[in-house]
Amino acid sequence: MINDKLPKIWYGGDYNPEQWDAPTWAEDERMFKLAGIDVATINVFSWAMLQPDEDTYDFSFLDAQMDRLYKSGTYVCLATSTAAHPAWMARKYPEVTQVDVKGRKRKFGGRHNSNMNSPIYRKFAERLASKLAERYKDHPALVAWHINNEISNYDYSEQSAAAFRVWLKKRYGSLDVVNKVWNTRFWGHTFYDWDEIVLPSELSEEWDGNNTNFQGLSLDFRRFMNDAHLECYLLEYNAIKKHCPNVQITTNLMGFYPGLNYFEWAEHLDVISWDNYPALDTPVSFTAMSHDLMRGLKSGQPFMLMEQTPSQQNWQPYNSLKRPGVMRLWSYQAVAHGADTVLFFQLRRSVGACEKYHGAVIEHVGHEHTRVFRETAELGRELQLLGDELLDARGEAKVGILYDWENRWAVELSSGPSVGLDYVNEIHKYYDALYQENIEADLIGLKEDFSKYKVIIAPVLYMLKPGVKEKIEAFVKAGGTFVTTYFSGIVNENDIVTLGGYPGELRNLLGIWAEEIDSLLPEMSNEIVMEKSWGELNGSYKCNLLCDLIHAEGAEVLARYGSDFYQGMPVLTANSFGEGKAYYVATSPDAAFLRGFLGNLCAEQNILPLVKAPEGIESVQRVKNGVSYLFLLNHTNGELSADIGSTERTDLLTGNKVSGTAAIPAHGVLILSDKK
Repeated sequence: MINDKLPKIWYGGDYNPEQWDAPTWAEDERMFKLAGIDVATINVFSWAMLQPDEDTYDFSFLDAQMDRLYKSGTYVCLATSTAAHPAWMARKYPEVTQVDVKGRKRKFGGRHNSNMNSPIYRKFAERLASKLAERYKDHPALVAWHINNEISNYDYSEQSAAAFRVWLKKRYGSLDVVNKVWNTRFWGHTFYDWDEIVLPSELSEEWDGNNTNFQGLSLDFRRFMNDAHLECYLLEYNAIKKHCPNVQITTNLMGFYPGLNYFEWAEHLDVISWDNYPALDTPVSFTAMSHDLMRGLKSGQPFMLMEQTPSQQNWQPYNSLKRPGVMRLWSYQAVAHGADTVLFFQLRRSVGACEKYHGAVIEHVGHEHTRVFRETAELGRELQLLGDELLDARGEAKVGILYDWENRWAVELSSGPSVGLDYVNEIHKYYDALYQENIEADLIGLKEDFSKYKVIIAPVLYMLKPGVKEKIEAFVKAGGTFVTTYFSGIVNENDIVTLGGYPGELRNLLGIWAEEIDSLLPEMSNEIVMEKSWGELNGSYKCNLLCDLIHAEGAEVLARYGSDFYQGMPVLTANSFGEGKAYYVATSPDAAFLRGFLGNLCAEQNILPLVKAPEGIESVQRVKNGVSYLFLLNHTNGELSADIGSTERTDLLTGNKVSGTAAIPAHGVLILSDKK
């Protein structure tokens, strides 16, 4: 439970009373009650109001809002406002603004424009967080702290360059080591003085996003930037904890945002929170996977859905409305995957600037007679009905899919073999195959306890960090099933190739070696031809993108390539290792193959689908105190049915008893409890 002051799924979102007047506040209070709103996130971008100059702090407005909201029955998730520094700070101390990847010094404007390596910015941010915590630590409205907002953006200033050199000294100790791990004899880049090292920007080593001349340098720069942002966050975190040790602290993450390693951040967030903004055409399995990643950051602990839109977004190329019922459906999808809050951006629409067309609970028309408000109020009523029933319920998936931010950086920075290789997309292909089979999977990091799982899948495990080989081998020896793919085991943590044949350190575990990697053009494909039928897998399947040319050295060949000059070479292998097996998929298969392949592996480990259901039904199960809660979500425009088995369950939303075949209406939700 995030805070026992409010023992239910929190309902509310970002609220900006500083943009409105007293009569509007009174109307907000009335409409919050109608909608069942019980938590408001405030003070997200109020630094300029709280601190009009270097020496003055004015908390009178925030005092009044904290008191007003509490008296009206709304609790507060209090932000620190440090996502947008005041204009006076940028004018007086230009160092606080960022230098971009092109080497251009920014002026005041926008948000996320602060240089996280600026001592001035850090001093003022820490001081503000401390003053807020000291002032509001005992306020009855306070239920959570929210540091900064959607932390992001790299800085390329001289301050960051100097800090990077210090970081490198701590990591490697000497320039000799740096030169070795970066392979600087390539292109005559040997460094003889620390000050010769410059940041990998478009003025030096990088261009067009992730293209770089020196992968090791660019990889370390991303690690450094992650650490710099985290250090800055921790200044605020520790300042708050000093005064307010018992209230949970978070910052809102952004799903698969590439710039920060959220597994490292998770250790320093009391509760994970994140902002979910799928487009109308985002696959629902990708949204599910994003929720599972956020839950996986803290080993299955429930998370906060900090932001979603009640209907429309304002920043995507095509800002479609959420169709009737979809806001409710996607809110319950978050709850099904581990959310203990349902919070929106925003509670009332702004009248000006770039977010005035971003959806809100209270639209510009200003009253409750809108479709969005009616749907919001109905969801609020249901969440009141659910009470604390689902709080802190956990998943029990037996399949884990490895996801690693540093591996993603290395894959994206690689100078080949294909511009079409997208690490997140390859992860999603495997997740989606299980999703379509109604088999649950966790997204896990390398530090997770592997023994919790029967099957672990690691698509495109390009970078193999120290100790990972041993951890995987121990898992398989103990009876686990491990799956990895083409372009795995290639390099070490510094992006230096492991010599002796791909997949490097995984060669003995997998019982194969690869001599070449063929990159197929988008219009090209090959075939996976099964040696014999295996469950529902038989015949041939399409594959594309990359094809490893592998040789079996102890592994059983389950399928071979069907065409090109490597026709007949292995493409799918299985190698017995201890009590378990390790599988290698040497290419990127089509969806039909992956569903059959992963379905077979799970069946062999007695991992069964939650339900029998047609495409369009999502099934998720959470467990609490021995009671299971089966969520069935219909992502289609028509009624569908699912076979839930003979056990009678109770739908928490209607009280109806259900067994056998369960009908789920269009965009409908069932939450089925087996409590006796």
